[in-house]
Amino acid sequence: MSAPTTTDAAADSTAAGITTVVTDLAKAAKLAARSLTSLTTAQKDAVLLAAATAIDEAAETILAANAEDVERAEAAGTEASLVDRLRLTPERVAGITGGLRQVAALPDPIGQVVSGKTLPNGLDLRQVRVALGVVGFVYEARPNVTVDGFGIAFKSGNAVLLRGSSSAASSNAALVEVLRAVLSEHRVSPDAVALLPSESRESVTALIQARGLVDVVIPRGGAGLISAVVANATVPTIETGTGNCHVYVHADADVDIATRVVLNSKTRRPSVCNTVETVLVDAAISEQALAPIMSALQAQGVVIHGDEPGMEPATEDDWRREYLSLDVAMKTVDGLDAAIDHIVEYGTGHTEAIVTRSLAAANEFTTRVDAAAVMVNASTAFTDGEQFGFGAEIGISTQKLHARGPMGLTELTSTKWLVWGDGQVRTQ
Repeated sequence: MSAPTTTDAAADSTAAGITTVVTDLAKAAKLAARSLTSLTTAQKDAVLLAAATAIDEAAETILAANAEDVERAEAAGTEASLVDRLRLTPERVAGITGGLRQVAALPDPIGQVVSGKTLPNGLDLRQVRVALGVVGFVYEARPNVTVDGFGIAFKSGNAVLLRGSSSAASSNAALVEVLRAVLSEHRVSPDAVALLPSESRESVTALIQARGLVDVVIPRGGAGLISAVVANATVPTIETGTGNCHVYVHADADVDIATRVVLNSKTRRPSVCNTVETVLVDAAISEQALAPIMSALQAQGVVIHGDEPGMEPATEDDWRREYLSLDVAMKTVDGLDAAIDHIVEYGTGHTEAIVTRSLAAANEFTTRVDAAAVMVNASTAFTDGEQFGFGAEIGISTQKLHARGPMGLTELTSTKWLVWGDGQVRTQ
């Protein structure tokens, strides 16, 4: 029997009613996850490719549903940058389906042998990759994340419970309806993917406290969402990061390269977590570097917060802010040690970058800076699952257990030990 759909929650919008709906969906997902262990790589890839084709064919319906979400957002006075993250276009739908096809083409991590050996007593040990089981995914705005989350979870053998934001409710419902239909057509449990009610925070609470049914929860969104999930979850949680990312322009930097790196890190997509939020300029190069970097940023409409002429006066809050907008903080620092000290104090462990021609400085920076990704003479925008060759990502982890950095297929697996013998018994 298939799990109830999210529309069943409409009959009972009380906290208890929503919790019941989420619990039922989680139970069904747990059963589905067990059935996924028997699927071959070819079967999983066939589902993913069929899902891509089905979304392409349903593009008109999906875009109509998305138009409803966009209309509601604009009527509510939502910021233009957030509306843009919500909006789907034919090109963005093509990007969604392209991502599914990329995931289908990637190696299947399930069953991969991580390590192995034969003990002196003849026991054969192998450590192999296995799925996590049921993944709860709490995220905001962008409907493409709905399909990315399904694709990565399914290819790595996991069932996924999707809790998107209410702002994308119509888009997400249309996408998940297509995905569940494709699963059914391929005789795979449609409960391998389910969309949770998004009208109330009670569905988030029910999901992150469904210990025993949900194996891991991954929040992806703003700092408030992530901190709320981490603080209240009883299910193990992988913290994906807010990105107070820095670019440090070292004393031995090429100013042209520094300007290109800073400009791309800030303006390529200001609303995403890998955008630079603070630029640190070494005092030894500030006379040469500040003016061209400021000019390039301001020409793109960036508001600079700092202590130099031509900047908005900076406060302590500016060094800690994840702007996610065309704003950036800029500070002059007295050398490499001061730059690293600033990053240690204010960074969030996402992505940090240095621009320098000094190999010694680059090596010291990469050794001493503790972040999920550390760049040398490259934009922070490269911290991305697709850019790293993962096809897509379910988020960028800023913690150290169990995954760190962009999370692709391998990061949604665990391992188990297989021990083969021929009658050995332990005597000690």
